[in-house]
Amino acid sequence: MLLLLQEAHEAGAGGGGGPFTINPGLIIWTLVVFGILLFVLWRWGFPVLVKSVEERERRIQKQLGDAEKANTEAQRLLEEHRKQIAAARNEAAEILAKAKAVSQKERETLLAKAREEYDALLTRARKDIDTEKEKAILALRREAVDLSIAAASRVIEANLDTEANRRLVTEFLESLGKAETKKR
Repeated sequence: MLLLLQEAHEAGAGGGGGPFTINPGLIIWTLVVFGILLFVLWRWGFPVLVKSVEERERRIQKQLGDAEKANTEAQRLLEEHRKQIAAARNEAAEILAKAKAVSQKERETLLAKAREEYDALLTRARKDIDTEKEKAILALRREAVDLSIAAASRVIEANLDTEANRRLVTEFLESLGKAETKKR
C-alpha cells in the first residue's frame, strides 16, 4: 500500500497537478482500500458493534423494567404504610376513648363512694349528736332534780327521804317533757 501511495505521489508530481487534479489511479486504489475496509468492518466489526448496541439496549430495557417494578413496589409500600398509620391513629383514638370512658366511670364510682361515706359520717354525727343531747338532757334533769330537792329540803327544812323525792321530781319532769313533745 505504501508503494501505491508513492507511485501516486510521483505521478502527481510529474504531471504538475494541483490539489484539484483528478488522478484515476488514486481513485481506484482509494475505492479498493475503502471496499476492503468496508468488507472487514462488515464481516467482523459491525456484528460486534450491533451486538454491543443490542446488549446495551437490552440492559437499558431491563433497568427500565426494574425501575418500573421498584416504583410500583414503592407505591404499594407507601400506600400500605399510609394504611398502617391510619389504622394506628384509629387505634390510638379508640384507646383514648376507652381510657376517657374508664376514667369517667372511675370518677363516678369515686364520687358515689365519697357521697356514701359523707352520708354515713353525717348519719353517725347526727346519731352522736342526738346521743350526746340525750345524755346532756338526762344530766340536766338529774342536776335539776338535785337542785330541786336541795331547794325543797331547805324550804321545808325537813329531812325527807331523798329517794322518794327524787322519784317525784323525775316523774314531774317527765310529765313536763311529754307535754312539751305534744306541743311540737
